[in-house]
Amino acid sequence: MNLEYFIAKRLSVGKAHKNSVSAPIIKIAIAAIAISIVMMLIAISTGVGLKKKIREKVAAFNGHIQISNYDNNYSEVSLVPVSIDQEFYPEFKNISGIQHVQAVASKGGIVRTDDTVEGILAKGVGKDYNWDVFKEYVVEGHVPDYSGERTDDVLISRLLASRLKLKLGDTFMSVFLRDNDASKIPNQQKSKIVGIYDSGFEEFDATYVFMDIRHIQRMNKWDTDQIGNFEVFLDDFDSIDEKNNEIYGQTLSTLNTKSIKDKYMNIFQWIDLFDFNIALIIGIMIIVGGINMITALLVLILERTPMIGVLKALGSSNWDVRKIFLYNAAYLISIGLVLGNTIGLGFVWAQDKFRLFKFPNPKEYYMEYIPVHIDITSVVFLNIGVMILCLLMLIVPSYIITRITPVKAIKFD
Repeated sequence: MNLEYFIAKRLSVGKAHKNSVSAPIIKIAIAAIAISIVMMLIAISTGVGLKKKIREKVAAFNGHIQISNYDNNYSEVSLVPVSIDQEFYPEFKNISGIQHVQAVASKGGIVRTDDTVEGILAKGVGKDYNWDVFKEYVVEGHVPDYSGERTDDVLISRLLASRLKLKLGDTFMSVFLRDNDASKIPNQQKSKIVGIYDSGFEEFDATYVFMDIRHIQRMNKWDTDQIGNFEVFLDDFDSIDEKNNEIYGQTLSTLNTKSIKDKYMNIFQWIDLFDFNIALIIGIMIIVGGINMITALLVLILERTPMIGVLKALGSSNWDVRKIFLYNAAYLISIGLVLGNTIGLGFVWAQDKFRLFKFPNPKEYYMEYIPVHIDITSVVFLNIGVMILCLLMLIVPSYIITRITPVKAIKFD
């Protein structure tokens, strides 16, 4: 039997004597690795999940990239129309990674009821609108169907409905400026609530009302082929800057493009800080786990000093003996990783399935529960990284073995 293998087996946790000094130290080291990997998985899954969910909510209201007339000057209200007859509509043929293109128009207005008055941003959408990205936010009723004749059906937020004291099935009157000129008699629009949504994004929920785009075309005296702007959805959010430049290069000189990263810069700068927080937590947890493993390794070396002397007397080199302890450390780290992954991934699954933990102040994070998201690739790289970094941290402490001489080690007790 290989001598190194024999010694490695002797050093393993399973062979450790219950009264051994190293036994509790080893257990603590394994627990530290397990706790560290649990904390890292939670940090990654919650950080990435929150970023992903916020991105999805902003995109649900705006698309990833907006194409509009330069004369709009980035106004939320559609001032200058755009012809719907574009080479890129209904789909981009020369640019890959485009999921969907839809035509919309927006108009500012006021809703007056017997009790209160609220300002709104009426977003006109048509039969090409992708409701799939919005359906998860609908809490009552259903999304409107604008594929047939022009309809008065609208989708309103729970927040706005509460302020206006309206409920599903109610009708209300809206007032819109004619040609954006306050001196002219305003347009009045009757609407019926067929759906109520709640995105948790108060900035949008407080104003957005979804209605038939043909009403806005009528009030603005636009032709049926004129719309406010286009919204473009991408397959991969991470390519948004690249695709924004590509789309800008493929559109007419009279059209401008703007990504939601530029439009809502403060929001995306804030969620970009999550990456730093995740990296900080991972770094701290690796250091904590590594220090505990260093302690366990030093205790093992001290406890097995006579064995080290015997191995050296039999002709083993310093590096051969060091490898035995490093192999054993890798085994201990592996146990900690298995335990940590089991607990951590179990927590992530439970949170995703049952939404056990919620934010104390949902308004600050634009949602009630803590979202989680993690992929297999991230888990694999995280485990490999933890294993490599912990072993690298153990190489220097294992150097103490080279200072042990066979004669003194064999006499050591």
